[in-house]
Amino acid sequence: MTRVAVFGATGYGGIELVRILLAHPEVEIGYVGGHTTVGENLADFYPHLAGAIDLTVGKIDVAAVAEGVDVMFFALPHAVGAALVAEALALGKQVIDFSADCRLKNLADYERYYEPHPHPELLEQAVYGLPELHREEITGTRLAAVPGCYPTGAILALAPACAEGLIEPDGLIVDSKSGVSGAGRSLSLTTHFTECNESVAAYKVAQHRHTPEMVQELSLLGAPVTLTFTPHLIPMNRGILSTCYGTLTREVSVDEAVALYREFYTGERFVRIHDAGKLPATKQVTGSNFCDIGLAIDADAGRLIAVSAIDNLVKGLSGAAVQCMNLMLGVPEETALTTYAVWP
Repeated sequence: MTRVAVFGATGYGGIELVRILLAHPEVEIGYVGGHTTVGENLADFYPHLAGAIDLTVGKIDVAAVAEGVDVMFFALPHAVGAALVAEALALGKQVIDFSADCRLKNLADYERYYEPHPHPELLEQAVYGLPELHREEITGTRLAAVPGCYPTGAILALAPACAEGLIEPDGLIVDSKSGVSGAGRSLSLTTHFTECNESVAAYKVAQHRHTPEMVQELSLLGAPVTLTFTPHLIPMNRGILSTCYGTLTREVSVDEAVALYREFYTGERFVRIHDAGKLPATKQVTGSNFCDIGLAIDADAGRLIAVSAIDNLVKGLSGAAVQCMNLMLGVPEETALTTYAVWP
């Protein structure tokens, strides 16, 4: 039995990770750490887990916890956990990081979108934790960097088209709508109910921090890409719908595009390509680790339109983390992740 620690357990990503791990037959949660919630019983803090777990939130202390666990999850903000990740690696632990600190390979990109990196050596050690593109590398790593939620949906939507040269690498467009839980548990004016309910708003246009992840990963599949990303906040709890556009390099039918995508994702348990003429909705993946993708062709404009739907807290974060952990531990990749969406 593998014992794990979850640091940042009382955030939305952390508690969703705990929920998934409770159903994992090969894993035992040995420690949950927090900051402002130290001393609280996790099930009291999140009553939906009553009867499932009886652990008190402790301090985030890597050295004190290391002897009793094998894997450490860090569900902490960028820069906050970098030193802790480095400490855990030095102690010989397998690490899965939720922050942006280890996702980008180019230090200048990180510092342009975030701040000076406290441990730049982590960028060389980490593997981008998107199994559909980096499965073999994840299997052999000790540090997996969970992708951002927006990049997960966008990259999976565009990867086959980029890899097969179906679309031009320049001028890609990603238009995404996200539920409010993507902003985390801390309240801000933007996420206040009366501010975001009955409203849709674009934000951080042409400057969102997830843009370089999309560019990095899609460029690795072929020619370097240029990409415009516009995120929107939608008044719903969960889910991201990404509508992605690329200029076609040749004439292609929807049926041909669907066949290309299905071939690219052959054997991928968590990517579902819709039949021609059908597009996904976030409701179809709520609470699941699936990414649903639908395709359309705008023949007049010569564009491919790829629409993806994910649950931002599962496939977009905690589910992806467990998928990475399973690969790192050598257990079946789908373990604890086969739950289908909650409906309605």
